[in-house]
Amino acid sequence: MSNTTPAPPRMPGFPPPLPEPAPKKSRTNLVIIGSAAAVIAAVVATGVAVVQSRGDDSKASAVKSSAPSKRAATPAAEPDPTPTYTDIDAYSFTIKLHTTKRQCFGSAGCNMTVEPSLTYLGDTQDIDPNAVYEITYEIHGDESGPVIETAELSDRTTLNYTPSMISTASASTKVSVEITDVAAQGS
Repeated sequence: MSNTTPAPPRMPGFPPPLPEPAPKKSRTNLVIIGSAAAVIAAVVATGVAVVQSRGDDSKASAVKSSAPSKRAATPAAEPDPTPTYTDIDAYSFTIKLHTTKRQCFGSAGCNMTVEPSLTYLGDTQDIDPNAVYEITYEIHGDESGPVIETAELSDRTTLNYTPSMISTASASTKVSVEITDVAAQGS
């Protein structure tokens, strides 16, 4: 047997190669993402501005410059002026009578039930909706003299009255009506 020892490993004559540095990540992706975010923000801001401008049709549209501007303070809302209503009087209406019942007794005359039918001669929007108007009218033709009644007009178009029972002296007696007064209650 021989006594030989193995030779030590040989060292290379040059140092081992250094590991390659990791490649630098490109900043292109960051620029693209940043640009996309800026475009999205601009689109959203423009959309909000358009929606807000469409919400107020009473303002005239104006051409906006791209220069920054200071936003003016919105003035405090002024209270609506107190609405004015037309003065209602006896000449503001026409009135007719509708006969709802009639029973005649030959030469002894007739018993009749009549109801008023009023027509306002203006625009009902000109009537105070909070007022109640007492409309006094006089029925002529009853054998005992004029019959005075009152109807109430409320909410501009609601007429409350009690039908009137009258007796005429004959079947040929003409029955007529006229408004004598209008008084506003409340408002």
